[in-house]
Amino acid sequence: MTLAAPAPAVAQGWIDSHCHLDAAEFDADRDAVVQRARSAGLTMLVLPAVAAANFDRVRALAHRHGLAYALGIHPLYTGAALESDLALLAQALQRHADDPRLVAVGEIGLDGFVPGLDMARQQQFYRAQLQLARSAGLPVILHVRRSADLLLAGLRRIPVAGGIAHAFNGSAVQARAMVALGFKLGFGGAMTFERALQIRRLAADLPETALVLETDAPDIPPQWLYQTAAARAQGQPGGRNEPAELPQIAQTLATLRGWSLAQTATITGRNAISALPKLARLCAADPQ
Repeated sequence: MTLAAPAPAVAQGWIDSHCHLDAAEFDADRDAVVQRARSAGLTMLVLPAVAAANFDRVRALAHRHGLAYALGIHPLYTGAALESDLALLAQALQRHADDPRLVAVGEIGLDGFVPGLDMARQQQFYRAQLQLARSAGLPVILHVRRSADLLLAGLRRIPVAGGIAHAFNGSAVQARAMVALGFKLGFGGAMTFERALQIRRLAADLPETALVLETDAPDIPPQWLYQTAAARAQGQPGGRNEPAELPQIAQTLATLRGWSLAQTATITGRNAISALPKLARLCAADPQ
């Protein structure tokens, strides 16, 4: 099953450049989630892995639903990861090198926000995965949370074929540095909050060639899905993000930039393909 042709109002359709479709939150209705994405006009989702244990799962989902995937070890998982997991990643990248749906190494990076993480170990895995991406000739999908300068230092030391800085929330200077190294910056649900002044300023001011859209589903819900901590603790329904929210998220970007929705889909879709070039062939394929 592949994503069908987009709605006529957006000729090119939407690309969700970051979605964890394999997450347990989707176990009960994963096929329906993909169907809703199709109905909302999405033509492609990119599914990044987070640990060696889900490499096969994201690949299988991408093939089942006609999507794209990335393989990598997320910084939040480096504490439990084994050194041998890097070897497993290297083997997987080599084994699936000819798979048109394998578009990047990711989700990799550094997290300076979550307490208790070993930054030295994170950096070890980050640098090793940059080397693997470089050897494979693939772009990377970066996790950036209070870590932009360290990530940039690693990229300058081990250059790669660009990619996407997911859920970017750094400074304008850091954003420009990422762009100068060939990266696009991902904007999603956080942008829909009026209080997210820095994110909205970046979305409005960066060159249009720097912007891609994402949901990070089931995480980073937009303002209309957000739940307070108290509501979550009480187990109230709602709060889960999903790819079908992307067009409404995109409306915020369109408003900030003065674009139509059709322009927003075209520009951000073109940028996603520029960041992850193997998407070009997938997005050009006739729906099945």
